[in-house]
Amino acid sequence: MGCLGNLIWFIFSGLWQGLGWTLAGVLWCITIIGIPIGLQCFKIAGFVFLPFGKEVTYGEMGVISAVANVFWIILSGIPLALAAILNGLILCITIIWIPFGLQCFKFAKLALMPFGAKVY
Repeated sequence: MGCLGNLIWFIFSGLWQGLGWTLAGVLWCITIIGIPIGLQCFKIAGFVFLPFGKEVTYGEMGVISAVANVFWIILSGIPLALAAILNGLILCITIIWIPFGLQCFKFAKLALMPFGAKVY
């Protein structure tokens, strides 16, 4: 399912969601202070483009990650999460697309707390 799933995902959802993460990364990297946040956006964008065969784990969050998550949620996390939820709801309308819709809901959670998360 990995290769075929990634291809189908990229065509129907991954391209748009990945471009959203890439745009967020570019906007964060424009500021000098936001470069670490922008780099995290690019890492997650690579995961969003081709998610099958990879896994996300949420570890312990330090003070810096918690502060970054607060700024992230306010400035970029909510629009990316809402886009992922909307995409997931649209995909879950039919039975065939439910696994892809559930993947969107995972990305919505990741959009709200990207710092402290690791992609394997």
